Amino acid sequence: MNKHTLPEVMAVFPLPGALLLPRSRLPLHLFEPRYLQMMDDILKTDHRLIGMVQPYEGPEGSDKLHSIGCAGRLTAFSETEDGRYMVTLSGMSRFRIEEEVEGFTPYRRCKVSWDGFGRDLGPTEKDEAFDREAFMALLERFFTDQGLKTDWESLSDAEDELLINSLSMLCPFEPEDKQALLEAPSLSTRRETLVTLIEFALRGGSAEEIMQ
Repeated sequence: MNKHTLPEVMAVFPLPGALLLPRSRLPLHLFEPRYLQMMDDILKTDHRLIGMVQPYEGPEGSDKLHSIGCAGRLTAFSETEDGRYMVTLSGMSRFRIEEEVEGFTPYRRCKVSWDGFGRDLGPTEKDEAFDREAFMALLERFFTDQGLKTDWESLSDAEDELLINSLSMLCPFEPEDKQALLEAPSLSTRRETLVTLIEFALRGGSAEEIMQ
């Protein structure tokens, strides 16, 4: 898939704390009627893309969407006996929402721009300044502090992009922190953001402090 085959209008799935990044995979469980309808409609398209977006509360409790999300291609799905879907999205490219499209679908759709995210459709990114030994020591402290378990051997063997992106998606950060990780322009800046979030968590800091 290249920039020229990406759609101008796309279904979006607002899900707090669910982060999808390019060349990463996100499992989802769809059960609300509007998203079951979205799934049926997506399967009829050539691109099979769903835009994952972080929602936030706007004025007077309105349901707003962050301007940048990530499109995932539906690459695997199964239907349960009671009509729910278990799906896997493969991250393709980030996008910028230009406007929400009014229509007759029960789910939200947006007109989007793919400009500025060319590296998302390119090869796997490298992080030349990555000090893996120091990062893994910090990560081990964080996992111990949070009571998290993992396969350390697999993490140690993972390539830079897979390691940093997987941790960005899986670590228990607040939605605004996840948005900051999504919007990082390069793998190096995402790793720097991830380290900052981990260090603040270890010091007992809050997301509000980080963003100030």
